[in-house]
Amino acid sequence: MSPPAVPAALHPLVAAFLDDRVAVRAALRRFGSPLHLVFPQVFADNLTALRTVLDGVPGGYRICYAHKVNRSAALAATAAHAGIGIDVASAQELRSALTAGFGSDRIEVTGPKGAALLRAALAAGVTINVDNLWELSTIAEMAETTVPVLLRLSGFAASAPSRFGIDHTEVERAFELLTRHRDRLRLLGVAFHLDTAATQERVAAVGDCLTVLERAYAHGLTPTVLDIGGGLRQVFTADAAAYDAYDQALRVGLLGRGPAVHWGLNSFGYQVTDGTVHGRAVFHKYANTESAPTMLGELLAAPLPGHGGRTVSAVLADNLLQLWLEPGKALVDHAGITVTQVEFVKQVGSGTTLVHLNASRDTVTAADQEVLIDPLVLSEPGESSPTGVYFAGHLCLERDLLTQRQVRVDRLPDPGDPVVFANTGAYHMDLSAAQASMHPLPARVAVRHRAGRFVLYPDTVYRPGDEVR
Repeated sequence: MSPPAVPAALHPLVAAFLDDRVAVRAALRRFGSPLHLVFPQVFADNLTALRTVLDGVPGGYRICYAHKVNRSAALAATAAHAGIGIDVASAQELRSALTAGFGSDRIEVTGPKGAALLRAALAAGVTINVDNLWELSTIAEMAETTVPVLLRLSGFAASAPSRFGIDHTEVERAFELLTRHRDRLRLLGVAFHLDTAATQERVAAVGDCLTVLERAYAHGLTPTVLDIGGGLRQVFTADAAAYDAYDQALRVGLLGRGPAVHWGLNSFGYQVTDGTVHGRAVFHKYANTESAPTMLGELLAAPLPGHGGRTVSAVLADNLLQLWLEPGKALVDHAGITVTQVEFVKQVGSGTTLVHLNASRDTVTAADQEVLIDPLVLSEPGESSPTGVYFAGHLCLERDLLTQRQVRVDRLPDPGDPVVFANTGAYHMDLSAAQASMHPLPARVAVRHRAGRFVLYPDTVYRPGDEVR
């Protein structure tokens, strides 16, 4: 008996590429396996969708692509060509942004920063999103010209404590530094980045930021920016009901009341006591069905408490504030896939089937995550015989499976068959890439659809241009 399927959502362009089995196998022959593929045209589509929402913001906006989400040079170049900004969090990302064609006025450095990164940011003349008071005072000491800065805030009443940002209790000290060093520090505005996608929590943070901005004006400062960070969700699943069905099958299997679809003792965060499954699974938000543009539109249209029922967008306009944001996942959603190949299929204890791939778990996800979306097996056409398998790969520990849950496949694959992990562009390609056992890092390749065919470019040589499909 096979487990429920959990189909991946695919962008039509990516689906068309995968339908061309000859093109997929040719890519593997040319660049090797495993292989990371990025689709700049999908990135451009995502950007257009966000811009469509933001074009209704009366006070204007600025999008900065969060480079940390994917190290792809092709995606960074696409962002630069599109005229948006970029958010970098290391000296290496700063160099990448400059190489991609971003001018200093379109680069923002975020995250906690040591002295070396601050020196690099000052030398490049970019905007600095300040994480703490030490950074602010160090910038003032190092700067030789006036530096544009944002204050990243934390300690919001409606949010969980955060290790990032300047707590509300320290804002007055920040204002003192800003006023004392007016010749070296220019306050553009305030920023936040919440570890949640909940609209009401974001609305509350906007309200708190407006209060801080009022306090800044009282100090004679003239901020004009409210930066709401990133954190917009992705849509992974093509069928939310199928996702729920798999989750139910997992629970039933953990209770021993049906076929087990979990490997070994892995319960994915669930606790089984007294014949009941308790708690919540630790899966990523793969069941989300709300797109990033929808979430952003909901935030902008939400009424802001204490402002007479006016929306967030209207209040920003009333206060002559420009909206900044740093989407990463939202821009690369469906714009990256990872392709590997079957090496062999084997049976282990109790009839369990392992499909061994020439990849390791952290090629497609962070080691501590389980992807609750099925890989796609691109076998040659044949008779369908659905069955459940576990995907295994490199490394040597018992828990080093690519899937620690059973995955439904239409039939057992053959050696050499391509296997596709969808939507790996956001962090999955890069967050914990390892070279254990001297395995090389996968090649990264940009795919462009032009004149009815797909053209592949090594990531570092891709140049945005005529994106007509």
